[in-house]
Amino acid sequence: MSSPEEIRKPIRALPFWLSLGTVPLAVIEARFGGWTLLLLPAYAWWLVSLLDQLLGRNTDQPDVSTPEADLFWYRLITLIWFPIQFAVIYGAIWYVTRSDHLSPSETVGLFFGLGVISGTIGIVYAHELMHQKPQLERWLGDLLLAMVLYSHFRSEHLQVHHLWVGTPRDAVSARYNEGFYRYFLRVLRACPGSAWRAEMLRLARAGRFSWHRSNPFWRYGALQLAALALAYAIGGWIGLGLFLYQAFIAVWQLELTNYVEHYGLTRAYRGEGRYEPVRPHHSWNADHRATNWLLINLQRHSDHHTKPDRRFPLLQTYTENEAPQLPLGYPLMALMAMVPPLWRRRMNPRVRAWRRQHYPEVADWKPYNRGANPMPRGSV
Repeated sequence: MSSPEEIRKPIRALPFWLSLGTVPLAVIEARFGGWTLLLLPAYAWWLVSLLDQLLGRNTDQPDVSTPEADLFWYRLITLIWFPIQFAVIYGAIWYVTRSDHLSPSETVGLFFGLGVISGTIGIVYAHELMHQKPQLERWLGDLLLAMVLYSHFRSEHLQVHHLWVGTPRDAVSARYNEGFYRYFLRVLRACPGSAWRAEMLRLARAGRFSWHRSNPFWRYGALQLAALALAYAIGGWIGLGLFLYQAFIAVWQLELTNYVEHYGLTRAYRGEGRYEPVRPHHSWNADHRATNWLLINLQRHSDHHTKPDRRFPLLQTYTENEAPQLPLGYPLMALMAMVPPLWRRRMNPRVRAWRRQHYPEVADWKPYNRGANPMPRGSV
């Protein structure tokens, strides 16, 4: 017979299973179309934002010494998500290409919602999985990224972003006064090549040639081709086009999140290619309760950069004296980012206050604003 404590463990983890609510909504949208096509964006963006206002913030600090076995019910949702997302996306391709009750515009609306699933949830879970040591988790992360055709994100994130965040080497550290759309185009151009160069540097240090079998781009290419081929096999050219569309929507959401997470925050340049170490104040922190449930504590981003392999249930939060705080959760901040004048009006004063608090000695911020400081030593 289970002890009371054993019974409480899955109950405590249950809020982090909010993602499962998207599955029946996807089925409803595919079946009925019309106004129901608003359900997935409303659930993933508006409902959690409303709950943030009602439930407030969560400043609890989990015990970081919690044993791995006690995290099973938290981890399980990330482990089962790939087959769920696989069934939803490819099942929808099969369904819409064999029925005619949805108009073309309704079909596009449905796959926008599926992109919300694969971006808001799938990529966030892939991010958690690829930071862990077990090979199964890393493979599940790769499979999720292949479903949005963004496999290089693993190399870029682990070997560039976490090492060089807040420096010119990291493309996804959004610069002060840089609007989202300019940032988005810059990232789409820069990151695949940046990930490739990082892998080449890693292979060279190991004495291996570029096309060595350990180069993960072999795996990335194979998984992405398989994802595309399956979409075509199930739904023909229409199915392939719909798959590409949901992947784009997912990537757009990922880069909106990346934009929000580090906007205007830079590490001080110390000369001779050296930058200060990463600290909690180099990421925007947010402890809005409901959004962190859906995004498995991704908004506790300051601690994630301090301890990248710390599992999401154990991530710590920080006070405003330790790390800069976002005024709202990620969904509303992302919406604001899509209106650059509104974003600058709300966030630029916060960046300037952050600079006065942490770097009063810096007189000229122009090289930081332009990303014109020297590349970190050893990064290229």
